[in-house]
Amino acid sequence: MSDVSRSAAYVYVGPTELRQGVTSVGGATVLDIGDLERFLSQRPASEVAEPFTYVVDTAGRLLLAPRRSEHVACAGGEAVLGAGEIGFRRSGARWSAEYVSNQSTGYCPDLESWAAVARSLDRAGIAHGTGFTHAIVFRCCPRCEGWNVVREQTYVCALCDADLPVERTAAP
Repeated sequence: MSDVSRSAAYVYVGPTELRQGVTSVGGATVLDIGDLERFLSQRPASEVAEPFTYVVDTAGRLLLAPRRSEHVACAGGEAVLGAGEIGFRRSGARWSAEYVSNQSTGYCPDLESWAAVARSLDRAGIAHGTGFTHAIVFRCCPRCEGWNVVREQTYVCALCDADLPVERTAAP
C-alpha cells in the first residue's frame, strides 16, 4: 500500500462559483529544493515574507500559489490530501517550513492531513516540525450541512445552532 492510498482525500466543499471558475491547476509543483527556490525567486520580497497557499495533490505533490489564491484554483479543482497556508525560512543552504496550517475553508482538511503534508515536505527536502503550527478543527453540521471552524472546543454550528459532532464524520 502506498503512502498516498493511506491518506484521506478531501473534496472541495466551498462556493460552487469558485470551483466552476477553475480551468487548470494554478499551483506550482514543488518536488525538490530547486523547485522551491525557483518559485520563491519569482515572487516579490513582500510576498515571500508571508505564508503561501498550498495543497498536497492526490499524488502526494506539494503545490504552491500566492497567499490570496483560492485552494481550489491551486489544486485545479481536484481533491487534495492536504491544504492550508505555509511559510518558509532559509537558514544557510537549508529550507524549512516555519509556519504550516490546515486553514482552507474550501477543503476543510482534518488534523490527520498533517501526515500527507509532512510526506510532501520530506520528499521535497524541506525541514518541518511535527505538526501544524496553526491547527484548525473543521466540522460539518448534520442539520444544515454548513462547514464550521470549531473555536474554544465549542461544537455548535455557527449557522443554525445545532450541535456539531465531536469526531469528524463524512459530510452529509
